[in-house]
Amino acid sequence: MKKNLRMATAIGASALLALTACATPSGDNASGAGNKDLTIGVFNGWPEGEAVSILWKTILEEKGYNVELEYADVLPVFSALSTGDYDVTLDGWLPTTHKTLLDEYGDTISDLGAWNDEAVLTVAVNEDAPIDSLEELAAEGDLFDNRIVGIEPGAGLTEAVSDETIPTYGLDSFDFQTSSTPAMLGELKAALAAGENIAVTLWRPHWAYDAFPLKDLADPEGTLGDKESLHTLARDGFEGDSPEVAAWLSDFTMSSELLYSLENVMYNEYDGTDFEPIIEKWITDNQEYVDGLTS
Repeated sequence: MKKNLRMATAIGASALLALTACATPSGDNASGAGNKDLTIGVFNGWPEGEAVSILWKTILEEKGYNVELEYADVLPVFSALSTGDYDVTLDGWLPTTHKTLLDEYGDTISDLGAWNDEAVLTVAVNEDAPIDSLEELAAEGDLFDNRIVGIEPGAGLTEAVSDETIPTYGLDSFDFQTSSTPAMLGELKAALAAGENIAVTLWRPHWAYDAFPLKDLADPEGTLGDKESLHTLARDGFEGDSPEVAAWLSDFTMSSELLYSLENVMYNEYDGTDFEPIIEKWITDNQEYVDGLTS
């Protein structure tokens, strides 16, 4: 899948090129903005976090900041925030998905607030699948090759499906395949192109819902939790060291519709691996919104 290979390549290249920068307080500068060198932690394979992180990198660099993006899995990002090696991450799922990690590292991580309140974990299928609920999936397993295609083994979504969804709905005979988000998206696209049924673990907001004909299976037992919020999390002391940026990020909000449009131009409509030109075009197309983020 060209798009997923491109996403994986972009992630690998960014991880290779990014410099590990410790967030050392430098005191206020003449403008009162504070520390000008910032590191944003980005979860591998989580497009909503990557999209808004690159957006904010572009915005902040135009304001005179030096911003590095550090790509890592979820646990290392939380760990690096707790030790002060990263300044912020923009993809904290609360109150459920990342609760365990925040319980572990929360004493040295600050919550700057939610920027989107429409996040949900899902099991999705092709839109024309003959079922509408997780309750129906077990009885119709043969139509889906008795498998659910998942994402990273350590993801909170994977834990919820494995520990709650599968036993609750009698899906123990299913092969729950986990590897990575790009691999899941590759299998999803291939199945849809072939006109085959497929069940995948997914989440909203995600660009796949605009790109592919999908529907979420109803979860009447609530195994995947309630609606969540996407939060900006910061290292301890960040608000004092970078008060201007902390204030901007604390006020940051983005609707799912805007996020989908940003993700779509990055991951569906663009064939390059350098996102800067497409981000700059998106900013121009949404200038009034972007200007309001730092006003």
